[in-house]
Amino acid sequence: MKRARRVYYDWFSRFYDRFVALHSRDPQGLARKFLVEQAPFQRGGSVLDICTGTATLLPHLQAKAGNEGRIVGVDFSYGMLKVAREKTECFPSIHLVEADAGWLPFATGSFDAVTCSHAFYEIKGETQVRALKEILRVLRPKGVFLMMEHDVPSNLLPRVLFCLRLTIAGSGRAVAFLRREREILEGYFGSVEKVAGPGGRSKVLICRKCPGSGR
Repeated sequence: MKRARRVYYDWFSRFYDRFVALHSRDPQGLARKFLVEQAPFQRGGSVLDICTGTATLLPHLQAKAGNEGRIVGVDFSYGMLKVAREKTECFPSIHLVEADAGWLPFATGSFDAVTCSHAFYEIKGETQVRALKEILRVLRPKGVFLMMEHDVPSNLLPRVLFCLRLTIAGSGRAVAFLRREREILEGYFGSVEKVAGPGGRSKVLICRKCPGSGR
């Protein structure tokens, strides 16, 4: 199944940016800029972006970390990373790695922050659990995981349609995660804060690692 998904994303990478531009209600990327603003790292910081796709978030992270920082984008799709490489080759502090979010090839305590933009709900099965454990492992003692996702609509009909769309797309686990996301994340992190993004369509979950413990 994972191989089939990788083949799908390799193929989809050819059209992904055009697809997002066609359907996005955020052509200026305000939501991703907002995500980076919430990340508590300074210039020279080290940040990992998992499920980085075509590197839409990476230039925003680089702008905050500066050329002296280290920005790493990870994705399991070679096709997505090929597009990402073309978009980021002029940024010397951005590095791309082909890897699975559940098996991160980095040393323990390597990053000040880990980010994931509109992709975590798409991580399937046991890999999602492994990904959370791996994020904790690669974060430094005071590190932060920032996860941006579409928020669940407050009105009943839009909420039903939102969950139905995820289910039809094969993301039934995503619906289950949505219902208990804070409870699940608090099982891994010392504290979890939800912040509404611009326009109210997205949210950022700020998950802080508890220093001196396994969380």
